[in-house]
Amino acid sequence: MFGFRRSSSKEQLIANLKRMGYLKSKSVERALNLVPREEFVLPQMRSDAYRDTPLPILGGQTISAPHMCVIMCELLRLQEGHRVLEVGAGSGYHAALCAEIVAPEGSNNPGHVYTVEIVSSLVGFARKNLERAGYADRVTLIEGDGGRGLPEYAPFDRILVTAAAPDIPPPLVEQLRPGGIMVIPLGWRGFYQELFIVEKKSDSALRKQRWGGVAFVPLTGEFGHYAL
Repeated sequence: MFGFRRSSSKEQLIANLKRMGYLKSKSVERALNLVPREEFVLPQMRSDAYRDTPLPILGGQTISAPHMCVIMCELLRLQEGHRVLEVGAGSGYHAALCAEIVAPEGSNNPGHVYTVEIVSSLVGFARKNLERAGYADRVTLIEGDGGRGLPEYAPFDRILVTAAAPDIPPPLVEQLRPGGIMVIPLGWRGFYQELFIVEKKSDSALRKQRWGGVAFVPLTGEFGHYAL
Protein backbone atom coordinates (compact mmCIF):
# COMPACT_ATOMS: atom_id res chain seq x y z
CA MET A 1 0.00 0.00 0.00
CA PHE A 2 2.72 2.42 0.96
CA GLY A 3 5.44 1.48 -1.50
CA PHE A 4 8.35 1.05 0.93
CA ARG A 5 11.56 2.55 -0.39
CA ARG A 6 15.14 2.19 0.67
CA SER A 7 16.45 5.66 1.49
CA SER A 8 20.19 6.04 1.88
CA SER A 9 19.84 9.39 3.62
CA LYS A 10 17.43 11.47 5.64
CA GLU A 11 17.20 13.95 2.78
CA GLN A 12 16.18 11.22 0.35
CA LEU A 13 13.59 9.89 2.81
CA ILE A 14 12.06 13.35 3.22
CA ALA A 15 11.95 13.86 -0.54
CA ASN A 16 10.24 10.47 -1.00
CA LEU A 17 7.62 11.17 1.68
CA LYS A 18 6.83 14.55 0.16
CA ARG A 19 6.50 13.04 -3.30
CA MET A 20 4.18 10.32 -1.97
CA GLY A 21 1.96 12.96 -0.36
CA TYR A 22 2.44 11.90 3.26
CA LEU A 23 4.66 14.78 4.39
CA LYS A 24 2.70 18.01 4.01
CA SER A 25 3.42 20.52 6.77
CA LYS A 26 6.58 22.48 7.48
CA SER A 27 6.39 21.64 11.19
CA VAL A 28 6.42 17.87 10.60
CA GLU A 29 9.16 18.19 7.97
CA ARG A 30 11.26 20.21 10.41
CA ALA A 31 10.81 17.58 13.13
CA LEU A 32 11.67 14.74 10.75
CA ASN A 33 14.80 16.60 9.74
CA LEU A 34 15.92 17.42 13.29
CA VAL A 35 15.19 14.21 15.20
CA PRO A 36 18.00 11.66 14.66
CA ARG A 37 16.19 8.36 14.01
CA GLU A 38 19.51 6.52 14.16
CA GLU A 39 19.59 7.25 17.92
CA PHE A 40 16.30 5.39 18.42
CA VAL A 41 17.08 2.09 16.71
CA LEU A 42 19.23 -0.83 17.84
CA PRO A 43 22.96 -0.23 17.27
CA GLN A 44 23.13 -2.90 14.57
CA MET A 45 20.25 -1.20 12.73
CA ARG A 46 21.75 2.30 12.50
CA SER A 47 22.59 1.92 8.82
CA ASP A 48 18.90 1.17 8.15
CA ALA A 49 17.57 4.11 10.18
CA TYR A 50 16.31 6.01 7.13
CA ARG A 51 14.71 3.13 5.32
CA ASP A 52 10.96 3.64 5.15
CA THR A 53 10.12 0.45 6.97
CA PRO A 54 9.47 -0.72 10.56
CA LEU A 55 12.52 -2.05 12.40
CA PRO A 56 12.70 -4.47 15.34
CA ILE A 57 13.65 -3.04 18.72
CA LEU A 58 13.29 -4.85 22.08
CA GLY A 59 10.58 -6.98 23.66
CA GLY A 60 9.20 -8.20 20.32
CA GLN A 61 8.21 -4.63 19.43
CA THR A 62 9.06 -2.40 16.47
CA ILE A 63 9.80 1.21 15.67
CA SER A 64 7.18 2.34 13.17
CA ALA A 65 8.13 3.14 9.60
CA PRO A 66 8.85 6.85 9.08
CA HIS A 67 5.86 7.25 6.76
CA MET A 68 3.49 6.07 9.50
CA CYS A 69 5.03 8.42 12.06
CA VAL A 70 4.60 11.27 9.57
CA ILE A 71 0.99 10.32 8.76
CA MET A 72 0.03 10.25 12.44
CA CYS A 73 1.77 13.54 13.22
CA GLU A 74 0.00 15.20 10.29
CA LEU A 75 -3.40 13.80 11.35
CA LEU A 76 -2.91 15.06 14.90
CA ARG A 77 -2.43 18.63 13.65
CA LEU A 78 0.12 19.27 16.38
CA GLN A 79 0.83 22.84 17.41
CA GLU A 80 3.39 24.53 19.60
CA GLY A 81 2.15 24.53 23.20
CA HIS A 82 0.11 21.34 22.99
CA ARG A 83 0.08 18.84 25.84
CA VAL A 84 0.37 15.40 24.22
CA LEU A 85 -0.18 11.90 25.56
CA GLU A 86 1.42 9.00 23.70
CA VAL A 87 0.35 5.44 24.48
CA GLY A 88 3.27 3.17 23.63
CA ALA A 89 6.68 4.86 23.80
CA GLY A 90 8.52 2.11 21.94
CA SER A 91 12.02 3.40 21.36
CA GLY A 92 11.00 7.02 22.05
CA TYR A 93 11.27 8.19 18.44
CA HIS A 94 7.66 9.19 17.85
CA ALA A 95 7.55 11.07 21.16
CA ALA A 96 10.65 13.00 20.11
CA LEU A 97 9.03 13.95 16.79
CA CYS A 98 5.96 15.25 18.64
CA ALA A 99 8.13 17.11 21.15
CA GLU A 100 10.06 18.83 18.38
CA ILE A 101 6.76 20.22 17.09
CA VAL A 102 5.00 21.16 20.34
CA ALA A 103 8.09 22.28 22.25
CA PRO A 104 10.79 23.49 19.84
CA GLU A 105 13.94 24.84 21.47
CA GLY A 106 13.57 28.50 22.42
CA SER A 107 9.77 28.35 22.48
CA ASN A 108 7.96 30.99 24.52
CA ASN A 109 5.00 28.64 24.88
CA PRO A 110 6.44 25.13 25.08
CA GLY A 111 4.14 22.14 25.19
CA HIS A 112 5.09 18.76 26.57
CA VAL A 113 4.82 15.09 25.62
CA TYR A 114 3.90 12.40 28.15
CA THR A 115 4.53 8.88 26.93
CA VAL A 116 3.60 5.60 28.63
CA GLU A 117 5.25 2.24 27.96
CA ILE A 118 4.05 -1.10 29.36
CA VAL A 119 6.99 -3.24 28.14
CA SER A 120 9.60 -3.01 30.89
CA SER A 121 12.57 -3.74 28.64
CA LEU A 122 11.68 -0.77 26.45
CA VAL A 123 11.44 1.81 29.24
CA GLY A 124 15.16 2.08 29.90
CA PHE A 125 15.93 1.82 26.19
CA ALA A 126 13.58 4.69 25.30
CA ARG A 127 14.75 6.84 28.22
CA LYS A 128 18.41 6.53 27.20
CA ASN A 129 17.52 7.31 23.58
CA LEU A 130 15.57 10.43 24.54
CA GLU A 131 18.38 11.63 26.81
CA ARG A 132 21.05 11.02 24.19
CA ALA A 133 19.05 12.81 21.50
CA GLY A 134 18.30 15.80 23.74
CA TYR A 135 14.56 15.36 24.40
CA ALA A 136 14.48 14.29 28.06
CA ASP A 137 13.36 17.77 29.15
CA ARG A 138 10.46 17.80 26.69
CA VAL A 139 9.27 14.20 27.06
CA THR A 140 8.17 12.56 30.32
CA LEU A 141 8.41 8.77 30.08
CA ILE A 142 6.38 6.65 32.49
CA GLU A 143 6.20 2.88 32.82
CA GLY A 144 2.61 1.69 33.01
CA ASP A 145 -0.60 0.73 31.25
CA GLY A 146 -1.11 3.44 28.64
CA GLY A 147 -4.73 2.49 28.03
CA ARG A 148 -5.50 3.97 31.43
CA GLY A 149 -3.94 7.24 30.40
CA LEU A 150 -2.35 9.63 32.88
CA PRO A 151 -5.16 11.34 34.78
CA GLU A 152 -2.69 13.28 36.91
CA TYR A 153 -1.48 15.14 33.80
CA ALA A 154 -4.81 15.42 31.96
CA PRO A 155 -6.47 16.96 30.07
CA PHE A 156 -4.49 16.48 26.86
CA ASP A 157 -4.80 18.44 23.64
CA ARG A 158 -3.73 15.45 21.60
CA ILE A 159 -3.51 11.70 22.21
CA LEU A 160 -1.46 9.35 20.06
CA VAL A 161 -1.87 5.57 20.36
CA THR A 162 0.83 3.46 18.72
CA ALA A 163 -0.69 -0.02 19.22
CA ALA A 164 -3.97 -1.45 17.94
CA ALA A 165 -6.80 -1.56 20.48
CA PRO A 166 -10.05 -3.55 20.25
CA ASP A 167 -11.91 -0.31 20.98
CA ILE A 168 -11.15 3.23 22.16
CA PRO A 169 -10.16 3.03 25.86
CA PRO A 170 -12.71 5.07 27.88
CA PRO A 171 -10.03 6.71 30.09
CA LEU A 172 -8.42 8.22 26.99
CA VAL A 173 -11.73 9.74 25.92
CA GLU A 174 -12.17 11.21 29.40
CA GLN A 175 -8.65 12.67 29.40
CA LEU A 176 -8.90 14.25 25.95
CA ARG A 177 -9.66 17.96 26.14
CA PRO A 178 -12.86 19.15 24.41
CA GLY A 179 -11.74 20.18 20.95
CA GLY A 180 -8.86 17.71 21.15
CA ILE A 181 -7.82 15.01 18.67
CA MET A 182 -6.85 11.37 19.18
CA VAL A 183 -5.27 9.16 16.51
CA ILE A 184 -5.62 5.45 17.25
CA PRO A 185 -5.46 2.16 15.31
CA LEU A 186 -8.41 -0.13 16.04
CA GLY A 187 -8.74 -3.79 15.19
CA TRP A 188 -8.04 -7.30 16.33
CA ARG A 189 -4.66 -8.85 16.83
CA GLY A 190 -3.56 -10.52 13.61
CA PHE A 191 -6.53 -9.18 11.64
CA TYR A 192 -7.33 -6.06 9.63
CA GLN A 193 -6.84 -2.81 11.51
CA GLU A 194 -7.96 0.71 10.68
CA LEU A 195 -6.51 4.04 11.73
CA PHE A 196 -9.10 6.42 13.20
CA ILE A 197 -9.05 10.15 13.81
CA VAL A 198 -11.21 10.88 16.85
CA GLU A 199 -12.26 14.46 17.60
CA LYS A 200 -13.88 15.36 20.90
CA LYS A 201 -16.48 18.06 20.46
CA SER A 202 -17.23 20.76 23.02
CA ASP A 203 -20.25 18.76 24.22
CA SER A 204 -17.96 15.71 24.68
CA ALA A 205 -19.51 13.91 21.71
CA LEU A 206 -17.00 12.03 19.56
CA ARG A 207 -16.57 12.37 15.82
CA LYS A 208 -14.73 9.35 14.38
CA GLN A 209 -13.23 9.31 10.91
CA ARG A 210 -11.55 6.33 9.23
CA TRP A 211 -8.19 7.00 7.62
CA GLY A 212 -7.38 3.57 6.20
CA GLY A 213 -5.85 0.15 6.80
CA VAL A 214 -2.74 -0.20 8.95
CA ALA A 215 -0.73 -2.87 10.77
CA PHE A 216 0.35 -2.24 14.37
CA VAL A 217 1.41 -4.40 17.29
CA PRO A 218 -1.54 -5.14 19.62
CA LEU A 219 -2.29 -2.92 22.59
CA THR A 220 -1.75 -4.75 25.88
CA GLY A 221 -3.09 -3.98 29.33
CA GLU A 222 -6.58 -3.49 30.78
CA PHE A 223 -8.08 -2.06 27.59
CA GLY A 224 -5.94 -4.04 25.17
CA HIS A 225 -6.06 -7.51 23.68
CA TYR A 226 -4.31 -9.12 26.64
CA ALA A 227 -2.44 -8.21 29.83
CA LEU A 228 1.29 -8.55 30.22
